[in-house]
Amino acid sequence: MNRIPSAHLERLLRIVPDHPRPGIQFIDIMPLLADPGALRSMLEVLATPFEASPVDRVVAIESRGFLLGAGLAPRLGAGLVPLRKPGKLPGATARKTYLLEYGEDALEVQEDAFRPGDRVLLVDDVLATGGTARAALQLLAERQVEVVGVAFLIEIAALGGRALLGEVPIHVALSR
Repeated sequence: MNRIPSAHLERLLRIVPDHPRPGIQFIDIMPLLADPGALRSMLEVLATPFEASPVDRVVAIESRGFLLGAGLAPRLGAGLVPLRKPGKLPGATARKTYLLEYGEDALEVQEDAFRPGDRVLLVDDVLATGGTARAALQLLAERQVEVVGVAFLIEIAALGGRALLGEVPIHVALSR
């Protein structure tokens, strides 16, 4: 398969000013997802660094992370575990609350989603300030799983979110 250059993937991103709040520059990935070749190429770029080591679960952060995780999990021979907003998952859940650049939020995971020692890949669309990913990593650490890496479609490097994620391997398809 021919990989589409990252410059082409970058051109498919759309910036939406003042969404969801004034001052936020929302990066819309939907045009990239709508292009079959770009979608295939993006999933290849995200999966390649993790194909050589076993992954039991791809853990995807709500909501756009679900779109990436659903494509990566079967490619890596792994199951998919969603991290959801509070109250969205049935059964017993564990929760981690965190601060956003524009408020507070929380992530939940079902208590029975993992076996101790599972090897997991955490996936989300954007690494910005790092608060969401850090909360996800803390939630995973409490579940006694091994995080083999974190994959993001986009990193907004100027916001410094990478510094909050510790020593975990980080793979980014596009940096802005």
